[in-house]
Amino acid sequence: MKFLFLLLSSLFIFSEMQAQRTCSSAEYAAGLSSLQTGNNNPYGSTARDTVANENITIPVIIHIVYHNASQNISDAQVISQLKVLNEDFRRLNNDASNTPNAFKPFAADTRINFCLAHVDTRDRPVSGIIRKYTTKESFSVDDAVKFSAAGGDDAWDSRKYLNIWVCNMEGNNLGYASPPGGQADKDGIVIQFDAFGNTGNLRTNFNKGRTTTHEAGHWLGLRHIWGDDNCGDDAIFDTPQQAYYNNNCPSFPHVSSCSPNANGDMFMNFMDYTNDACMNMFTEGQKSKMRGLFSVSGPRNSFLFSFACDSSLATAAPLPTTDTTAVAVLKPSVQIFPNPVHQELNLVALNGYELAGKSISVFNTTGMLLMKKTITNANDKLNLSSFNSGVYIIVIGQGSDRTVLKLIKI
Repeated sequence: MKFLFLLLSSLFIFSEMQAQRTCSSAEYAAGLSSLQTGNNNPYGSTARDTVANENITIPVIIHIVYHNASQNISDAQVISQLKVLNEDFRRLNNDASNTPNAFKPFAADTRINFCLAHVDTRDRPVSGIIRKYTTKESFSVDDAVKFSAAGGDDAWDSRKYLNIWVCNMEGNNLGYASPPGGQADKDGIVIQFDAFGNTGNLRTNFNKGRTTTHEAGHWLGLRHIWGDDNCGDDAIFDTPQQAYYNNNCPSFPHVSSCSPNANGDMFMNFMDYTNDACMNMFTEGQKSKMRGLFSVSGPRNSFLFSFACDSSLATAAPLPTTDTTAVAVLKPSVQIFPNPVHQELNLVALNGYELAGKSISVFNTTGMLLMKKTITNANDKLNLSSFNSGVYIIVIGQGSDRTVLKLIKI
């Protein structure tokens, strides 16, 4: 019985860990040589603002880096995230009324807006959404997703665009952001694909787009509200000190060992770790710190001169219209037959393509991996007798010599 109790306890703890928010921005920033966050941030709450309460608009490029169909999120999901960002940063969110009365005097409309970019760096019209297939099943907090050579997608000019990469992240990570003043080609935000927006197939508790709101706060110089330390300091004058982060959705007031008064933690702040449904505010101090980045000497000042949201400025010819799915853009170097197939599938290499040693994977039309093996020789066959009738996708090889083919099973 004791063993059973310990086992059940361990499973409960694991399930609780799975449900918690995990943001890797603090760990990511700690590894950078030029860190512009926290108490050392010269663009903090005392920095000169841009023109008083100027309405700042930030053009956004969304890089959807997907390995299967479920990760290739819809335009509607992307647009829902932009809507959430604008509502949260402008305090137009429907749940703003949930801010406790004790904290409402500190709640702020930051007057910062986000829009999908409609003009690229060559003045061509664009949608603001890039879709790119990758052979990588997931990405870690190592910036690989930000480089085409590493299986991701290269950043657009980070002086003019906020780059947001949406991908499948390893472990329980929901996202991370680069702090102001970092390396230009790594500047931006990375978000787990099923915690992005409030439309689509999303994770329970992280289905209202607040992960991106949280990471955008980091991108604009904010630290976690507990200062990433026990009773730490986030360098914001109007966020109360708290012992540590909060999970799930506490009841107000939630008093910790270092609370300055009976109001306790501001757990509904976007920079805590609570569930999406529990977050609903930035403070005036956080507003001042974020807007300070756009001052004349601030690292985000160049965005005041970025007009990529204005489609009327797209004066060049548009990019050629192409299908962005892996099936359309890859040159076939292998033939398969018979197709339709009943049992065994033959593979024939073309143009000197070497089959031996290549991986071959079979996916269904929803992107689920059903089979993966290594081709041992040029005469290798694929036995599909156990597969149901239907349409499948065959992927042979990796990288630039990858071939993607459609197969019909009868």
